[in-house]
Amino acid sequence: MRSFSEIFESYQTQTDSIIFPVQPENLYGSITYFLRSPGKKIRPVLCLMSNELFKEVHADAYHVANAVELFHNFSLVHDDIMDHSVLRRGRPTLHLKYGENTAILAGDILLIHAYMQLNKINISYREQITHLFSEMACRICEGQQMDIDFEKREIETLKYTDYLRMITFKTSVLLGTAAQIGAIIGLANPQQQNNIYDFGENIGIAFQIQDDFLDAFGDVSITGKQVGSDILENKKTALLLKAFELADPLQKMELKAAMLLIGEERIHTVIGLYKNLKVDEWASTAILHYTEIAFKSLDLIDIPVYKKEKLAELANSLLVRQS
Repeated sequence: MRSFSEIFESYQTQTDSIIFPVQPENLYGSITYFLRSPGKKIRPVLCLMSNELFKEVHADAYHVANAVELFHNFSLVHDDIMDHSVLRRGRPTLHLKYGENTAILAGDILLIHAYMQLNKINISYREQITHLFSEMACRICEGQQMDIDFEKREIETLKYTDYLRMITFKTSVLLGTAAQIGAIIGLANPQQQNNIYDFGENIGIAFQIQDDFLDAFGDVSITGKQVGSDILENKKTALLLKAFELADPLQKMELKAAMLLIGEERIHTVIGLYKNLKVDEWASTAILHYTEIAFKSLDLIDIPVYKKEKLAELANSLLVRQS
């Protein structure tokens, strides 16, 4: 089985098959700008690797990988608008560079083209894959709404388990479904499909907790994101919800007071409280926990171990982004 970098290169060489019109220039120029931003293309490559886990990569897997990547970017464009984000992958977000209205339309076009890619695959499994893809799309939109709703609720009314459900829908189902669809094209049996889905989903959970961790404790030169942006937006992250669970009554009051501060003072104060509550250590343990669950799911797939090693390497590479 090829390595992530080898499959990444093979994916990159065929992405030109996604052809967009030239006009209106601002609309399609904004899409080109967004798609050409730096990125590891984890989700489409996971789809291809899951196919290759069982059979030689089929041409249809590239169409599905394109659909996954286009959908992912659609969700990022709209997510950045809703979150008022200023940076994405170290560059100005699309809505800041081209305007919010154009960004909304660009996201819509990306979604439409995702389904156009699905329509190119073999009819023998097109309906099944399109159904799974559509279910995934609905879960992600539901997860995004949960995230929006969280921002309106008082911190005391939320639990860490609420957060887990939200990130499973918003983030993890895309990784799980990308892996499962790749396995379908590779003619995996239903149990193998379920196991590879579980692998992707749990890696996704670990990845999202790590993303929350890096927002507070990461290096902007590595992550490409403003440190403490989630804190400035009062986002209900894994770290914040766990901090409230661990805090005593006085510490809860300090956290709530810190969240009313402005700018850098809020960031520094909240991060200081996180450290006092050892939330950074908890996050590292949680990341490891979900990674181990993912690896157990991978172990259950009844194929030679050497074929699974590259997926394990991919998972490990995703979860060592702190340095």
